[in-house]
Amino acid sequence: MATSGRADDTRPAARAGDREGVAGDPAPGPLDSVLRPVRAGNGFEEALEQILQLLRLGLVPPGERLPSERELSQHLRISRVTLREVLKVLQDQDMVESRRGRYGGTFVLPRTAAPDGSGELRRRIAAVDVEDTLRFREVLEAGAAGLCAEGLTADAEERLRGALDATQGARLEDYRRRDTLLHLTLAELSGSRTLAAQYAGVRAALNELLDCIPLLVRNLEHSQQQHAAVVEAVLDRDPDAAREMMREHCGGTAALLRGFLA
Repeated sequence: MATSGRADDTRPAARAGDREGVAGDPAPGPLDSVLRPVRAGNGFEEALEQILQLLRLGLVPPGERLPSERELSQHLRISRVTLREVLKVLQDQDMVESRRGRYGGTFVLPRTAAPDGSGELRRRIAAVDVEDTLRFREVLEAGAAGLCAEGLTADAEERLRGALDATQGARLEDYRRRDTLLHLTLAELSGSRTLAAQYAGVRAALNELLDCIPLLVRNLEHSQQQHAAVVEAVLDRDPDAAREMMREHCGGTAALLRGFLA
């Protein structure tokens, strides 16, 4: 379906205190790593790209509601007209559905499972430079862990502990989303918005591949141990240990993917 965005529907990024119809900034969180003000001229295309990334990252799980139109348009700095065009495309692709009424909104639909996981994996690999993605991921993740270990505020430390706890108590079917949120939290708390945004893109590409391979309980147990070690090093303010543990963790994911690609 070909749909084009209109430049006059797109609001450029505004300065603080100079935002149309915005009562206040959205609360900081993982959305800030994914949804950013789009550039004038490509409002529709860039907004579609970012909301697709939000879905691929699993930040809104199947069956749950996307942020409101007001919140999405506020994050993206686009008009609701353009946003509705984006959501219409996603509805046409059976990725979301719109529900009316008091508890209505736009809800994420479950992804259709591929009948042949290995075949789907290889199809997706054709669109991704896997080795480049894995290397870039390791650089970003190790860098974020090291920066966080230089010192976090008490509130940031609590957020990080909460993200780790959520992975430890996650159901198997919800584990990958919680895992993604933990890593996005580390990227966000690094203090670099550019790093966080770049990591969100890399993680979305990585999740496209990980979704095609099975969740292995032994691997998840090992990942949990590594997550705890990374967070412990960050909270101990040991940048070298945080970077090293994160490199080891990324290496495990890389080895698992290469094993299924062999």
